[in-house]
Order: sequence, then C-alpha cells, then structure tokens
Amino acid sequence: MKRLDQIIDSALEEDIGFEDITTDEIIDPLLFASGEIKVKEDAVIAGLNVAEQVFKRIDPEISLSPYIKDGEMVEKGRVIAEVHGRASSILKGERTALNFLMRLSGIATLTRLFVKELEGTKAILLDTRKTTPGLRLLEKYAVKIGGGLNHRFGLFDGILIKDNHIKVTGSVKQAVTSIKLKKPYHKIEVEVKNIEELKEAIDAGADIVLLDNMEPKMLKQAIGLASGKVLTEVSGNVTLKNIKEIANLGPDFISSGAITHSAHAIDISLKLTKIYGKEKE
Repeated sequence: MKRLDQIIDSALEEDIGFEDITTDEIIDPLLFASGEIKVKEDAVIAGLNVAEQVFKRIDPEISLSPYIKDGEMVEKGRVIAEVHGRASSILKGERTALNFLMRLSGIATLTRLFVKELEGTKAILLDTRKTTPGLRLLEKYAVKIGGGLNHRFGLFDGILIKDNHIKVTGSVKQAVTSIKLKKPYHKIEVEVKNIEELKEAIDAGADIVLLDNMEPKMLKQAIGLASGKVLTEVSGNVTLKNIKEIANLGPDFISSGAITHSAHAIDISLKLTKIYGKEKE
C-alpha cells in the first residue's frame, strides 16, 4: 500500500536519517541474528504487519514470523513474533517497528475495553479525527482491530456540520438546507447542543444528529425525540466510566476521541536471542 510505505519511510527517515552511526560502526554487516518480540503487559495486538514492513523497507531479506494475528488478546510475557535477518538491519528497524506496534496495540486495547462496555446495548463505538497527524490510516486500522467502527477518515468523505459551521452560516437550518441543495445524495450529519437545535436539524432534513456534550437528562430527552426520525450519535467526554450509562439511553452510535488520542502505548520489547556468525543459517 503506497500510503503505508510513505508513513514507514517518513518514520525511518526521522529515526535513521543518513546513517545509524552506532550500528554502522560496530556491527559487522555479515552477522545474522534472531530476536523475540515480547509483550510486557496484557494487550490486544495490532500492527504486526506494519512492524514487518518496517524491517523489510530496511532489508527485504528480513523475515518476521508472528505467533498470533492482529486482534488477539495476549497476556503479559507472551512472545508474539520472531524476527530473523542481518543483525545490523534488525537494530536499525527495531525502534520504529516497536513504536508502531506499541502505539497501535495501545489503541486496539483501549478500543476493546470501550466495546466491551457496550455489550448488551445497541450502541456502536465510533472513532473520530482526533488522531496523530500523519498516522490516521494506521490508528483507525487499530480501532477496527479493537472492535470499533471508523467514522469519516477526513473532511473529504463525510458531511458533518459542526458548531463553528453553524456559527458562520447563521443557523442549523441554513447550514443543512445549503448543503442539501449542493449534495442531495449525501448523508448529512449535524452537531446539536440543545433540544431547539435538534428539532431544527430534524425539520431541516438531517440524517444523523450528533448530540454533543449534553447532560444526561437532556441527552435522554434528545434521544427520545430523535427516535424514528434520525440516527443519533453521542459525543463529548465519553469515558470508560460513563459509556455504559450513555449507551443505556439508546443512541445508535457513541464516538470517542479518547480511544485514539489518549491510548497509552503498550510496553513491547525486542531482544536478540541468537547470533549466527557470518553466514545466514
């Protein structure tokens, strides 16, 4: 995938630059090695394919042999893959490969926790555009691996009229009416902050309403009013502690920026276990 190659190349350029001054000076390029990639905390793994491609961008002869698949939950201490190839190439790709694996596994793990809280409700977890610049493709992939659903990837593939759009255009009705004339076959989602704006969005012909930062009492009223008329998405300060309570109110979707912007990187290490000498086994 061209975009993945671009992301990896940018990360390797950032880390290696024009040379790995340490490895190039002390490691014989004819030495080969094997290493284990181990998870140091319970996690849902995501990004094994990305880690493999990092190594292969450095040295096509490197092989990464995974013991699991993306999406599997593993316990602390599990070896999830082995890498084989030139020792110098492994060392050059180690940090970048692990950075991707740690970040994506963190997002997948947190997403899985959010999704688990929605069991028994009809609500579907959505991600947002609150992603690391340049890494949206991979971070949204990790959300899917964790069991969430991708919202729009960018401003180009979905209509979402937000509060500042409404402020500029003057009203919910004006914003919805204007875009319906120009994009009549697109689904239109509009953010509303109170019952009056919700009614205006429904009357204007919106398809989805984003109920943003509403108090529970108003949120319950809004979902009841919208039921059977438009789809509902709840957003704003959604946490593991309150998502179940929100889901029990009956929205169709709940979106959370936290699953990408606040996921902690899973602790994952790579340790060389064998040096081959000067010929590949």
